[in-house]
Parts: sequence; C-alpha cells; structure tokens
Amino acid sequence: MYWKSYSHAEMKRIIFGALDENLNYREKPVLGLPASYLDPQVFYNDAPFLKDAPFLSTLIANPNHIGCHTLTASEPAFQGTHKIERELIALCAQEIFEGGDEEFDGYVASGGTEANIQGMWVLKNYFINEHKAKSEEIALVYSEDSHYSMPKGASLLSLKKYVTSVEENTRKITKESVFTQIEKAKKDGVKHFIVVMNMSTTMFGSVDDIVEISGWLDELNIDYRIHVDGAYGGYIYPFVTDNDDYTFKNPKIFSFSLDGHKMLQSPYGTGIYLVRKGFMHHAITEEANYVKGKDYTLVGSRSGANAIAVWMIMRTYGSDGWKTKINQLMQKTSRLCDSLTERGVEYFRNPKMNIITIKGKFISPELATKYMLVPDSHDNAKWYKIVIMDHVTQGFIDRFINDFDAQ
Repeated sequence: MYWKSYSHAEMKRIIFGALDENLNYREKPVLGLPASYLDPQVFYNDAPFLKDAPFLSTLIANPNHIGCHTLTASEPAFQGTHKIERELIALCAQEIFEGGDEEFDGYVASGGTEANIQGMWVLKNYFINEHKAKSEEIALVYSEDSHYSMPKGASLLSLKKYVTSVEENTRKITKESVFTQIEKAKKDGVKHFIVVMNMSTTMFGSVDDIVEISGWLDELNIDYRIHVDGAYGGYIYPFVTDNDDYTFKNPKIFSFSLDGHKMLQSPYGTGIYLVRKGFMHHAITEEANYVKGKDYTLVGSRSGANAIAVWMIMRTYGSDGWKTKINQLMQKTSRLCDSLTERGVEYFRNPKMNIITIKGKFISPELATKYMLVPDSHDNAKWYKIVIMDHVTQGFIDRFINDFDAQ
C-alpha cells in the first residue's frame, strides 16, 4: 500500500496538462457536441485565482466522463482528464485493495449509493448472462445494519431481498439468521445470491466477518458472489488492518464501493465502484451508440472535476500521510472510548473505526441536540452515533464529556 505525495505545483502541472489535452470549445470548431463548459456569463474562466486552482478550473471546464475509462475507448474530447480518473481507479484498486496490475475496472460514481447499486446491477446481469438465471431466481442478501441503498437497489432492480439479523451488543451477523434466510430463499425458488458485506456500517462502524460468513455460505452450498460496501470504511479500515480479508486478494470478493465525500472530505458526487476485470461488460448499454466506447454506468454523464478532486486529495497526502491522519483519528476515538468506559457507559465501537455508537439511555435529548448526535431512528432512538473527524479536537471531546457528566 504505497502511493507518492505530490506538491501543489506538480498537481497543477498534471491537471492543467490534462485540461490542455481535452477539447477546448472556445478554440476548435465544434458542431456535434453540446458545449458542456459552464456558462461564461456566470462562471467566467479568466478569474486570476484560477491559475492556482486546478480543481475549480476543471469544474469550470466541466469535462464529461461518461463511460468506463478502464475498459474501452472513451470520448476523445476529454481524454486528458480521463487519464487522471484511470489513475485514480488504479490507486484505489491496487494500493488500497491490493488488486493486481490491469486486473480491475471501475469509475467515479455519484456516491456510495450508486456504487452499491452498480454492484448489484452488474451481478444480476452476470447471473443472467453467465448462468442463464431468471430474474426471479436471483436475490440480494444483506444485514439489518446495512445502508439503505440495499433495499433501494433491490427495489430498482426487482431483486428479492433477504435480511439477516445481528446481535444487539456486538452487531455481528448471526449464523442462525443466515441459515434461516438462505433456506427461506431456496424455498422461494432462489438459486443465485448477491451478498453484501459491510466494511463499516453507517450507524455502528461494524465490519462484517467476511471469512466466517463466507464459510457459512459455503456450508450451505449455494451460488453466491460478494459485493463489499466500503462507502464509509474503505478509506479507513484497510489502513489500520494487516489482514487481506477485505482486499482483492480474497477470491470471494467480486466488487467494492467507496465514497470520497465521507472520510476523504471530497465533494459530493465522488463515490467509486471497483470490480474485477472481465465483468464490467455485464452493465453495457448497447443502445448508447453515439457514445465512444458506449456506456457501462448507471448515471451516464459524470463530472470529471469529481475525479480530479479525489485524485488531488490522495496525491496531497500520499499513502504515508493518509495513514498518519487515520491513526490520529483512531487515537482520538480511543481516548473518548476510554472516558465513556470509565463512566460505565454502554457503547459499540469497532476498534478499527472512528465511529462510537452509545446506547440511547445514556444520552439526554438535550445533549443529543446540542452535539447533533445521530440517532438510529428519529422516531424511537435506541442508539446515538458519534463520528470522530478532523474538526473534532480534544478540547471538543472534553467539552462533550463535561456536558455528559452534567446531564
């Protein structure tokens, strides 16, 4: 897991060079393409500060990143910034998730929700195309702690869904519920399973035991493929663990989702979908004949500026700088956990994550409101979530503990 940190000057050179490779509507005679650069009456491109602002310059240039640039030829009008998106996908697939060279495909999506639904879509079509499955023979399996993009995706894709249970205090998926749901699915005529594993759930930061659960699925002798929801944990968990369970070295894993706007603090619209080579074609839209290379994504046209933003953040830190940042967040999270433990507070925290979820009986409504703690349900809160991010200083934590003691 290593990638270099770039200076601001080096990033400017690369990004402005990429923009120079892209089509400039102001300089070339263009009749067939809509002018996708932002309206110059509102977003003027000659502001002096733009010469030192590569992301904002890309935002104004507004390159279209339609398609999957790791897979086929792409629109030549934006080939410069397409190269940077390909490099970003390689950084994530190879350096974070230990994929081999040229063994993956992927793209920058509109967010973690799209990336998860893309994963379901590719797998549904894979089962249909490769296993001659009927749509009603394919089901989605996920835990009750999974993100709401799972039921949303099941609804959109007309997938049967089977939801496993978790233990109240450990948030571990129970073996009994896995066996019960799979057996129920079999009785319902299901023969193929899309299984979602969580590399950090949204509410608890819990990480599913992928080795144990895939072992249970093997016991059941079913046909399944695993998509990993790493929308939150993908930029944390791999940097503080030593095992290969949640990497492409695990042959059970088919695809990953990431989401840069969470831990990476990139703009909204910076989800990432990664999949093993040889499967992206199951999402092809054959009818996109006017698009060079056709389209393989749910969203179609995408902002190239979002890919630039994620690439810039990763290149600013480099792998060493990112590990340092994550370790600092882990230390602050542990200090708050120590304070809660001293007070006999019941909470859940995966030791490799920066989320602490406290049982609701320990939190007054006034404390929850003051610190904007997130409930598991706004109707009947049983848990409240704290997320330790950069803006959460030690002084901030100390003030919370003082107010906690005073409630």
